[in-house]
Amino acid sequence: MLEILYRDEHIIAINKPSGLLVHKSFYAGEADTYAIQELKKQIGQKVYPVHRLDRKTSGVLLFTLDKDTLRIMSEQFASREVEKKYLAILRGWAKEEETIDYDLVNENEVKQNAVTNYRRLQTSEIDLPFLKHQTSRYCLVEAIPETGRFHQLRKHFKHILHPILGCRKHGCNKQNKLWLQTFDINKMTLHAHQLIFNHPISNERIIVNATIDEEFKRVGDILKFDLSSYSKPKDFIE
Repeated sequence: MLEILYRDEHIIAINKPSGLLVHKSFYAGEADTYAIQELKKQIGQKVYPVHRLDRKTSGVLLFTLDKDTLRIMSEQFASREVEKKYLAILRGWAKEEETIDYDLVNENEVKQNAVTNYRRLQTSEIDLPFLKHQTSRYCLVEAIPETGRFHQLRKHFKHILHPILGCRKHGCNKQNKLWLQTFDINKMTLHAHQLIFNHPISNERIIVNATIDEEFKRVGDILKFDLSSYSKPKDFIE
């Protein structure tokens, strides 16, 4: 059963598990289950995804229950009126805060402007030898993308040399292998923890929060991060 975070007669939001595809995609490959079909089965009616999350990214995923509402919400996303907040664990200690303004090439080889704001929340240094270093450093960040490009956060953090822990395509595979061998963890630590928008019909301000999963918590425990505020359910705010 998918965890439903918010629902009314127009929209529904779920906490998408890591590993679940939103819908069929040429770039993501095939799967046995998809979020669209699973949610449709669960609530007994058709749903329309407003945006997408990468297969390995967990967190808030928003759908509408009719096409008219889909059009309104799609316009909000296109005009950047929706605020998306992500948690990520990065290799190394990134700056306390930074705006990454770095163009990205999409799946059709078209260059697009891409902007990500982030702030560092916590740092950790553990006794895990890596290459010439006797310890390993990591940080927890909150990232707020202004644009919604394909794999934007993964590519942007790679660009500043602080890749997301567990990311294979745009990460550090030596670090990923080290975590798999040492802790039996291959989780990509990227989670969409909050979505803020105006309700498409009432125009009330809605804040939807999604708690982190057990694997993200496990990584946080190893690094001694305090993730308590991200692991307890919160009510939406109007």
